[in-house]
Amino acid sequence: MPQPALLAHDLVRAPGGRRVLDGVSLTASPGHRIGLIGENGVGKSTLLRVLAGVDEPDAGSVTRPADLGFLHQEMPFDAASTIAAVLDEALREAREDLAELDRLAERMARTPEDDPGHAQLLDAYGRRLEQAEARESWDADRRADLVLDGLGLGAFGHERTLGSLSGGQRGRLALAALLVGRPSALLLDEPTNHLDDAAAGFLEEQIRGLPGVVVMASHDRAFLDAVCTDLLDLDPAVDGPVRYGGNYSAYLSQKRADRQRWEQRYTEEQEELAELRVSAGVTAHRVAPNRGRTDNEKMGYGHRAGRVQNSVSRRVRDAARRLEELERAQVAEPPRPLRFSGADLAARAEEGTRPLVSLRDVKVPGRLTLAELAVPATDRLLVTGGNGAGKSTLLAVLAGRLTAQGEVHRRRGLTVGLLTQDTVFDRSDRMVGEVYELSLGAARAQKVPLGSLGLMHDADIDRPVGQLSVGQRRRLALALLVARPPQLLLLDEPTNHLSPALCDELEDALGSGPGAIVLASHDRWLRRRWHGRELRLTPEWGRPQE
Repeated sequence: MPQPALLAHDLVRAPGGRRVLDGVSLTASPGHRIGLIGENGVGKSTLLRVLAGVDEPDAGSVTRPADLGFLHQEMPFDAASTIAAVLDEALREAREDLAELDRLAERMARTPEDDPGHAQLLDAYGRRLEQAEARESWDADRRADLVLDGLGLGAFGHERTLGSLSGGQRGRLALAALLVGRPSALLLDEPTNHLDDAAAGFLEEQIRGLPGVVVMASHDRAFLDAVCTDLLDLDPAVDGPVRYGGNYSAYLSQKRADRQRWEQRYTEEQEELAELRVSAGVTAHRVAPNRGRTDNEKMGYGHRAGRVQNSVSRRVRDAARRLEELERAQVAEPPRPLRFSGADLAARAEEGTRPLVSLRDVKVPGRLTLAELAVPATDRLLVTGGNGAGKSTLLAVLAGRLTAQGEVHRRRGLTVGLLTQDTVFDRSDRMVGEVYELSLGAARAQKVPLGSLGLMHDADIDRPVGQLSVGQRRRLALALLVARPPQLLLLDEPTNHLSPALCDELEDALGSGPGAIVLASHDRWLRRRWHGRELRLTPEWGRPQE
């Protein structure tokens, strides 16, 4: 049975009157794995929701397979439901295939071959068999065990309720359910969030092995590099969204070249427009019907006046025609891209032999055990480890937000800033600029304007925080930290939900400057490029590996 395609034509979506999608089209054939890429707020999650049918477009159309699967932020099960119930739903169609094949086989065995109904039963059996083979229904139960184990859920009893799982564990279970069901089209929004290295590698293998369509939005550059056959860039471009063949590495070089060509074309067109306006204006003046003739013109006016006037008039018409055509077809000015410009992420602390923070024999029962750690004044420390190793717990202890057993010493007067994984603002109805000013104070907000940091577009500063995407809210939280840099900056999964371009710029800023920075990250792309210290926490909490 051939796999169906996923088709979208001329989609428009403008929630709250703000046009997020403007004429987006997509053809996703079976076997294609398309990554959605672009700055935060350009509409990646919105496009996925429209493709999935969760949101209706204001204009345009979508043709989708009936068994399309979409990775929701929250699972459609209540907290009392069990892992077994989720798996039963994921396996339902495969089990229905096998039960229907058994039923059809029994009916065919009881129906004589010369009976008119036998051919119909045989045809129905063939169609169902083809469907079962496409879903690999016979292997579904074994696949469920394999997927749960690969995503780090193999040790969980199937009787456990969803309410007893963390948010990250529920996200992995939702992902597992989709992989077990093997839909014809799979839509994924940030699928590698909450995955450690082993689980992310397993997911990559699973997705590369799917025969149908996969469309995904992800900040994970290593993931995009490993699985994508195409990338759809939703950032502003000359002719709308651009589809690039290849993975993330191929996209980077092509994107830069396209931007340079756009800028060059715009510059050349503006220069030509300026010349045409001058030419048309000056020449038109020369052939003005009531303009008096100069002395030089009077001398030859008798025998060549008509010929000169005709020639000049022709040039006027040509210039005016070309000017009209170019003004109508000229490319738009390339919008100024966001460029992170936080000069220093952390503030200088007084040098000395004493560290900013020191830990000895620290323990948070069930979450972290650490023998010793010292953070000097200019440290760059990357904390890594699998899920449950205690990375976020360690940052909370360093920040003073979590009380731990053992010895914790901080320099007197130390300023600390923490970017947590979950970005929540108390008042979603407040404007972005208002939140920024209230958090920093009017004087500081005026000294370091939000727009100067390269984290938010000017148009978004007057929007309510509740209308921002997850990535835009995270940008705002980061802006609040770097606008008044602390002496010790703690970053928990700082690249989560940020656009790949900002991730690159943020990484560059991490490597230099005053102050100390400690970050916890599962981001494989970041870790490959890291040049500072590394502290690896084991899942057994406490045997750090430097």
